[in-house]
Amino acid sequence: MADPQSNAPSRADAGAPTSGVIHVRTRLTADFTVISNALAQMRGSAVTVGVAAYIASLPDGTPVTIPALCKHFSEGEILISRALRELEAAGYLERRRERTSTGHVRTRTYFYDVPGGDPDSGPAPEPDGPPEPPRPRRPRKQPVVVAVTPPSAAVPETARASSSPAEAETPVPLADADPKAVAVLTGLRRVDPRLILSARETARLAPAVAQWLAAGLLPTHITDHLTARLPDYFLTRPVGILAYRLKETPLPVPTRSVDLPTRPMVAPMRNCDGCERAFRSAEPGRCRDCRAGDQLRAVG
Repeated sequence: MADPQSNAPSRADAGAPTSGVIHVRTRLTADFTVISNALAQMRGSAVTVGVAAYIASLPDGTPVTIPALCKHFSEGEILISRALRELEAAGYLERRRERTSTGHVRTRTYFYDVPGGDPDSGPAPEPDGPPEPPRPRRPRKQPVVVAVTPPSAAVPETARASSSPAEAETPVPLADADPKAVAVLTGLRRVDPRLILSARETARLAPAVAQWLAAGLLPTHITDHLTARLPDYFLTRPVGILAYRLKETPLPVPTRSVDLPTRPMVAPMRNCDGCERAFRSAEPGRCRDCRAGDQLRAVG
């Protein structure tokens, strides 16, 4: 009799996972990019991680503006802009405004493999020992602005009070803003999905919208004014365009009525005493035809 045969493996592969991903490693010697696990496994949007990996793979000097990234990715300007803000908040991206020797102002973008790096120190040498733990990110220096006003050029209190709230440096908290103005600003995204405002931006624009509402304009009028003829692409956040359009407050509705020419009063309808025909007259009596007939009989 033949020996029994079996197709089952003699033993299971030791160490192989029973579920999940199984990596097939290939040693790359060219055209590859090294990113940290903290960046690759960052929780949140997959668009943010994809944009970070793409920027890390680019050579120095490659444009990474929002229009340039939109040409590469299929996502729109809103998602790309949100991804850049998330990378900037996490410390992987930094955008600085620098002045060149010719006096022009340009924006330079720095991308950090590990948050907390120093772009002015240049490329770090290859370490001989184990890598050091990342240093905490140093706080960004804020410029100190000191306003010096000569006595002859002092601004009156009334002039400062009449300035537009859209230009205020310290906006009121969002909890203290006018609810109707906040509703107008939050409803802009229904007309244009790109007009998504943060809480800080809404608090900045709410006082100006409140003044427009106090001037007698309806919320639909303000929405049409803010969303009309917007550009196809926003190079920056749309709050700048909205603040510019709210810069000037419209004239309020006049409180007292303007003297308009009065229309002549229409005489009431009356019945003729002679023929009972209806006619208009201030006093009761006969109509025009009856009065003409009476005059003819009197003459004849």
